Amino acid sequence: MLHGQYVNPGNEGFRRILRSEYVDKSGLIGLINRRIDSPEGLVCVSRPRRFGKSFAAQMLSAYYDASCDSHELFDQLEIASGADFEQYLNQYNVICLDIAGFLSAITQQHGQVREITTRITESLRKDLCSLFPYLNPDAPLTDSMIRCVEHENRKFIFIIDEWDAVIREAKEDNQTQTAYLNLLRDWFKNINFTPKVVAAAYMTGILPIKKDGSQSAISDFIEYPILYPDGFASYTGFTEKEVQTLARKHVMDFSEIKNWYDGYHFPDCGSIYNPYSVSCAIREGKCRSYWQKTSAAESLFTYINMDFDGLQEIVARLIAGEDIEVDVNSFENDFQSFKGRDDILTLLIHLGYLTYDETQKTVRIPNEEVRLEFEQTLGAQDMNAKWVDLIRNSKMLLANTISGDGQAVAEAISKLRETEYAPTFYNDEQSLRYIIKFAYIACIGQYMKVEELPSGKGIADVVYLPKHRSSLPALVIELKWNQTAGGAIEQIKERSYPAILKEYQDEIILVGINYDTKTKEHSCVIQKMI
Repeated sequence: MLHGQYVNPGNEGFRRILRSEYVDKSGLIGLINRRIDSPEGLVCVSRPRRFGKSFAAQMLSAYYDASCDSHELFDQLEIASGADFEQYLNQYNVICLDIAGFLSAITQQHGQVREITTRITESLRKDLCSLFPYLNPDAPLTDSMIRCVEHENRKFIFIIDEWDAVIREAKEDNQTQTAYLNLLRDWFKNINFTPKVVAAAYMTGILPIKKDGSQSAISDFIEYPILYPDGFASYTGFTEKEVQTLARKHVMDFSEIKNWYDGYHFPDCGSIYNPYSVSCAIREGKCRSYWQKTSAAESLFTYINMDFDGLQEIVARLIAGEDIEVDVNSFENDFQSFKGRDDILTLLIHLGYLTYDETQKTVRIPNEEVRLEFEQTLGAQDMNAKWVDLIRNSKMLLANTISGDGQAVAEAISKLRETEYAPTFYNDEQSLRYIIKFAYIACIGQYMKVEELPSGKGIADVVYLPKHRSSLPALVIELKWNQTAGGAIEQIKERSYPAILKEYQDEIILVGINYDTKTKEHSCVIQKMI
């Protein structure tokens, strides 16, 4: 049977994927099978770049495409054990569209983004008429699809990758966005077309479907964004079990991979890793940043540089290891309708720069790879001088701590207390802890920070553990309020905090810090344990 470029493209794309080290995600097919020809058959899954969206699209296309026989590709995969495996395998006409690919072609041909809807329509019309010659080339596209279903006795399954590329690229062109969304409505929200033609649809993108007022612009889709992936969570990226298997197979340190690439955490499946970066690390045999900055992300960080709605302080708090509260409900799922910093933080979640805790309603930087991206962006020469000063002072503070200069450390903390990074109400040990995390922000790249590290006799306030293959000492920091810095050191010794750090055979530095509300001064005592 003949293949088209967009209609029934065959299975070669997925065959090519299987020639690499493939992590079996075919269970996703079972989720779609259960929704075929039902009110739940329209699915939109949004997730960040490099999280396997295109791989999933090619897998689904190869499975459903009636123009080929894909048994050999799927017989050894998880889906083959499903009761409905044979029922749906290669039983549908497939329309598989990569919207970003259309935009790329338009750019290369020096066209305009506003041409996108016409390009899609005419490309599908050409494919359909080539594969099904009985169709009238002058008929409306939707009429041709209806005629095809009637003649072939097969409905269509739509697979649309990067559905939101138009929303992102034409972010200031409402006319182009509207025309594109109307095309999707013609297919998926049309009582005279959708039930007759569409067996199911699977759309992926970075952003959820753009809101029309307070509702989704294509409301019949059931959405599974990165904020709430629900049953699709384990297909969002690599699960921890899958990464552990890869690490054992390739004799790599799983804990190092986790530190670099562990991203999201969902109640039903635990940690989800960035599949692109993990795959690169496995292939190269080395954990490092494989981040690919996009133009969208670069423009987004412009808001941080401008300190839009106090974002620089928020980002500094995130880099320091803070969890930040965020309201994700006002975001309009586009790149221009920012009402405040919550909208930008929500967009950063969708872009993969932050991870969201649904229970606590907070965001944080997920891993070392993303933290480096934040730090490099804020450390650029044209970034705000406040951030540059914060990092410079923090590096000096760390050096003074390691050298045992308690007076210099106390003075540095007092100086930080006078900046915008200090809490408004400096009135308890918790506010002192807040300042300490900012003071030692330069440690984040070289240390793993642990708050309230338990020991046999108590809890240390803040502990910085040097990362693997580092010659730096471990830091155990005890905080006091209206007591003494020396008393903090004695508490560390009495409670045997260093006992839990036995694996760190080099120096352990004990740091006691006190704030006296009467004198308004900090004091610091530092001791080394060999």
